[in-house]
Amino acid sequence: MEKHERFIDALNYRRSIRVYDDAKEIEDEVVKKCIQQATLAPNSSNMQLWEFHHVTSEDLIKKLAVACLGQPAATTAKQMVVVVVRKDLWKQRAKSNLHNIQNIYAKNPKEKQSTREKFARNYYGKLMPFVYGEFFGLFGYLKFLISWVTGIFRPTYRQLRQSDMRIVAHKSAALAAQTFMLSMAAKGYDTCPMEGSDTLRIKKILNLPLSSEINMVISCGIRKPEGVYGERFRIPFEEVYKHW
Repeated sequence: MEKHERFIDALNYRRSIRVYDDAKEIEDEVVKKCIQQATLAPNSSNMQLWEFHHVTSEDLIKKLAVACLGQPAATTAKQMVVVVVRKDLWKQRAKSNLHNIQNIYAKNPKEKQSTREKFARNYYGKLMPFVYGEFFGLFGYLKFLISWVTGIFRPTYRQLRQSDMRIVAHKSAALAAQTFMLSMAAKGYDTCPMEGSDTLRIKKILNLPLSSEINMVISCGIRKPEGVYGERFRIPFEEVYKHW
């Protein structure tokens, strides 16, 4: 089977499953492998401001199910994966990227640095601290003002406020979450992304810092037929597709 066809099969197979089969188990290592594949997802500036909390403990799953408002997708789940945004770790992640760049170009003397190398070093050493750096939200508005003035004269990046960077981090985490769910579908496992939850309680259950943010909770298991709530419905493609 062609790779493209395998992807289409996984895409069509994936549904948001609301009821899982209690008699069918899923393997921890398979789920872990799918999470590992999720880390290959594209993300903003390769900052990887995410964590994936793989929950297999029955006690924790029960607590998370309560925090997920008792919805069947949570109460019948065999395992859960909590996708967490860690924007607060931007310094460490920028430093890791910079260290990787330094290793790549370790043999190059400083006086012979290529344009690409200089750009990469400055990107993680200077630009990322400028983009993610904050001081009680005030620095973000200053950056926004600078970009607004710059934008009068030329195209410029404008999403520089603290709220903007939160959106950027959540978009990256969501890309990883979708990659995880498609990887699970390719293995014949089922998932359901849940946004209806008490995120503060989830942080307490998993002992997460307040500075972290819950992107979504994904329940995992093997579907029951009644776990699929009807045929898939989508708005007609012509209404959402705009060709310029």
